[in-house]
Amino acid sequence: MPTFREIISAIEAFASPQLQESWDNTGWQLRPMDPDTSCAGVLTCLDVTPEVVDEAIAKNCDLIISHHPLIFKGLKHITGETQVEKAVLKAIRGGVGIYSSHTALDSAPSGVSHRLGEMLGLTSMRVLSPQPGSTDTGLGVIGDFPSPLTREEVIAKVKEIYGSPVVRCSSGAEANTLVKTLALSSGSGGEFIPVAIAAGADAYVTSDTRYHDFVDFGKRIFIIDTGHFESEKCTKSIFSNIISENFPNFAVRMSDTEQNPVNYI
Repeated sequence: MPTFREIISAIEAFASPQLQESWDNTGWQLRPMDPDTSCAGVLTCLDVTPEVVDEAIAKNCDLIISHHPLIFKGLKHITGETQVEKAVLKAIRGGVGIYSSHTALDSAPSGVSHRLGEMLGLTSMRVLSPQPGSTDTGLGVIGDFPSPLTREEVIAKVKEIYGSPVVRCSSGAEANTLVKTLALSSGSGGEFIPVAIAAGADAYVTSDTRYHDFVDFGKRIFIIDTGHFESEKCTKSIFSNIISENFPNFAVRMSDTEQNPVNYI
């Protein structure tokens, strides 16, 4: 079986921690005392919750790899009063390590947004907001549909591919307006709406879009806002694929107890 260090080296070869944003906390959240010991199994998830830690223990997985970091702010105590503290305590007691790759995975070549673009069938994809001095790393992507789609067709495709029961869209435009070039960003990507407009996109897909972004930009570009969970749940399969490709026949599982914390009524 591979060691903890070997598994994380494979993840970091795909998404270097150096790609993360300055405010982020990509990396080990809870590291085993000896990372050179063998890992029994890996559970991948979007968010590390106490329930996900329980799932890892039940499935004999002693390493959790998540997209969202478990720890963003310093913990002044670990008493189990918060969800984060409960997850930390459960993981320590259960001997489970936790590693997160957040904006590093977002900015990596073939990262989260690129995967979403592939799932939507975009061609000629390029990075929407490249990192300085690079053309293949950065946040978001922009690409073309093989044939133009109506806005209603794009909405239907996004809902299907993202698994989102509803989306928010900018109003005031005719539904049969064609979309050839689509830009997107996983997670909260409202800040890149002007970038998508400048790049010539007909539509932009992201999540957590502010009301005033719809007001300010909704008539210049068609905005489709999905749920945050829906825009990033594919990270579980990205992590799983990396591990399976590097360590065939090794036990890697995607969390099936994890649920969207937002309920659509």
